[in-house]
Formats: sequence, C-alpha cells, structure tokens
Amino acid sequence: MIWFLEGQSSQRDVIAGARAALPDTVRIFASHRQNRPEITGLADVAWREPQDNQERIGWVIEQARARQIKVVLAGRVGQVYEAHRAEFEAAGLQLITGALDLETFERVDDKSTFTREALAAGLACIPAMTVSTQAELETAYAQLARDGQVCVKPTRGIYGQGFWRLADNVDPFRSFANADAHEVNAAVFAQAYGQSDAPQPLLVMPYMPGSECSVDMVCEAGEAVAYVGRRKQGLMQTFERDGAAVELAIKAARHFKCDGIVNVQTRDDAAGQPHLLEINLRYSGGIGYTREAGVNLPGIFAARRLGLPVPASTWRENVQVKAITVVVPVRGEELLR
Repeated sequence: MIWFLEGQSSQRDVIAGARAALPDTVRIFASHRQNRPEITGLADVAWREPQDNQERIGWVIEQARARQIKVVLAGRVGQVYEAHRAEFEAAGLQLITGALDLETFERVDDKSTFTREALAAGLACIPAMTVSTQAELETAYAQLARDGQVCVKPTRGIYGQGFWRLADNVDPFRSFANADAHEVNAAVFAQAYGQSDAPQPLLVMPYMPGSECSVDMVCEAGEAVAYVGRRKQGLMQTFERDGAAVELAIKAARHFKCDGIVNVQTRDDAAGQPHLLEINLRYSGGIGYTREAGVNLPGIFAARRLGLPVPASTWRENVQVKAITVVVPVRGEELLR
C-alpha cells in the first residue's frame, strides 16, 4: 500500500502514474487538505487531511498503521514531515520527503545558502549577492549591471514568485502595465523595496538569457535512478535524457542527497552552458508530462519503494508537449467532507 499526501495539483498525475505501474492488488491512498476530488479521485481511497500541520502528523501515522500502508510520500510540506521522521520509522513506515534529514531542507530552500554551497561544491550555479536593504540592492545592481542584464528573486519561494529583471531603461510603469513580463525599472524597484515595511532578503544575480531545463528525477539517497529533462521552448516543451543540463542536475541531486521524486532546474547562459537555479525537494507541476517521453517516473518510484517490478521505459524521440486545461467531472457523493 502507498499513500500520496497533499501535493501540487500534479498530485493527480503522480497517482495516475503509480496506478498504471502497480498491480490492481496494491491499493493507492491519497489525501488533501482541501476539497479536491478531481485530484485525489484516481486513488482507491481518498481522505481529507486535517488543516493543522502538527495535527496531520499523528493522523497520518494512525491511518497508515490502521490500513497497513507501507510507503508515505510527502508533497507540499515535506519539511514538516521530515521533522518527525523518527516517529514514522518507529511506526514501521517508510517516509519519503525529498531529503534524508531536516538540514537538507534548510540548505536547499534558502536559495542564498544553496547558491553558496553549490558553488563551493564545484557545481555550475548562477553567482548571486544577497541583499536586505535598498542601499545593498542598489550597490549590487550597479556592480552586476556593468557586465549585463540583472535579475532578482527572493531567497525563499516557489513558482518563480518575486522574480524580476531590472534595467535602467525600462518604462517606470511597465511592471504595472504588464506584470507577466517580469521587467521593472531598477530605480522604481529599489525605491519600493526600501519603502517595504518588512523587506525580505533578495538574491541579485546576472540574468541568464538561455533556455530553462527542468529535470524531474526519482532519487534514492542521492542517486538518480530515473530522470527526464523538460526544456521549455515558448509554449512547447521538449524532452531530453542526456546533455549538460541533465548531467548537472544528477550531480546536484547526488551532492544534496535527494531522496524521492524531486525536481532540479537549470538555465543556460549566452553560450548555452547550464547553471543551477534551484532544487525542489518535491515533484514538479509538470511531472505528468514526462510520461509522454516514455518514462513513467511516478510509477518507477512507487514500484521500487514497494519492491515490485519496475515499469519498462521506452524513450520516444522528438516529442513536444503543450499543457491544456481539461474538465474532470466530479459527482456530488465524491466530495470530501
């Protein structure tokens, strides 16, 4: 038995991948704090999780023991579960959080710490300066702008929230007129940052103009056992299983001893050389796309953790995908209470 706890909306794709790989005799459990049957409906059993993080720990352990569940995969709040790993192990449960200890979450989630450690380990990573005041931001920008475009992002966060490209020649109103462009006048941004009631630390770094590669991986104690790189090309995504970006992602996962279904993001410089952006110790929003490349990462993960035969992978060349919105019908009796 395997249990997929609340994750991103791609939790549905993870459940689908596991179901396609596991025998019908293996029951799949899924849960979510919100009323999301369109996500959890593919599981054999779906539950509504408690809202409080600490309450969830005891509840998950109790339910898992009662239902003879062997593997529990954390999703959205892996760090919370990692802090209670000893309790899961004492209950005879295999907890998968994306890391093997709580310290790894701190080293990865704080992008300032992650950048320093990655560079010290010899991993190609975008060099960055951490700032927490307007004066520090202006100094860092002036220094980096001499060599090219500059960008900023929070030291903590997901989904690219808070990412901006700074420049002196950007119309001061552009960030309001077209926020999706993520371009802002450097002086306007610095002034607003200085006037913030509680400015959060930022990373100031050179902007890499090349394409981004998102590498989805199944890892076991740092070793990548299966992986697929997704390169974003406009509205489409293509797949790759080798090359510099994938190799860099594998090295990064090994260094930080990633464990579970994780995601490593890289971005190419002007010469086409990849640099690490970040590691997400959870499955990505696009994990489901990788099955179109012929590799069922969630299925491989589930089968290996349960000691069952692993689904075969058949790589498909020259595949491009584009996400679309689909309708999932939900009957009233399926709504979780």
